[in-house]
Amino acid sequence: MKISILIPVYNEAPTLAELLRRVQIARLPSGCTREIIVINDGSTDSTASVLLGLNGATVLHHDTNKGKSTAIRTGFANASGDVVVIQDGDLEYDPNDYQALLTPILEGNSDVVYGSRFLGSAANMTRRSRLANKFLTGTANVLYGANLSDVATGYKAFRADVFRRLALQSQRFEFCVEVTAKLLRCGVQIHEVPIRYKARTVNAGKKIRAIDGLKAWWTLARLRFVRCEAVSLRGPKGIHAEVATQTSDKAA
Repeated sequence: MKISILIPVYNEAPTLAELLRRVQIARLPSGCTREIIVINDGSTDSTASVLLGLNGATVLHHDTNKGKSTAIRTGFANASGDVVVIQDGDLEYDPNDYQALLTPILEGNSDVVYGSRFLGSAANMTRRSRLANKFLTGTANVLYGANLSDVATGYKAFRADVFRRLALQSQRFEFCVEVTAKLLRCGVQIHEVPIRYKARTVNAGKKIRAIDGLKAWWTLARLRFVRCEAVSLRGPKGIHAEVATQTSDKAA
């Protein structure tokens, strides 16, 4: 089973090398190999230099900054994995949580898994950020009849065939709510697992702003009344048959 790890980055030179080291050595479930795809989204710092000569990863470049969602779509268009994991380019999320994210999918119990900071730990998160996240998640739960704890988490894992059918259109930080809205509208259950999270400050490079929260809220509201696009699923056992045929454990 191949896991495609998509890493959109924009001006992440200070943390990128360490993040990539952690991604490369993070333990995956038995039988899995990893494909690492880094999308440099028009960085203006030394991110491109950090990526020069990088071994063990595919590096893609946008000439200008196009936004996180666009970068994820670029990465996915070049991915060949059976499962896709979204990884931020900073050190807020711990790649050692990959096993928790991937296990429900590999065991055939879920098609989509979110890593919840509020079921796990959210160190250094400000009260303002915590309240904003809770408000956004509450809005999603009310509008879509869900019971999620962390819609805006940066750790999401999908079966690639499910992700492919979502026809994503957002460009920037609305990715999290667009994908959630479309999954819930189509009746796809989202499984949550606890993860570890250590927030950074704006001064340390955090890029999301209050305006992004407002855009996310509007995206949730707007998509509630848009016709659902069909998502073809293969039943509750998902990719169990494929798991059984993959015996390589290069990444374990």
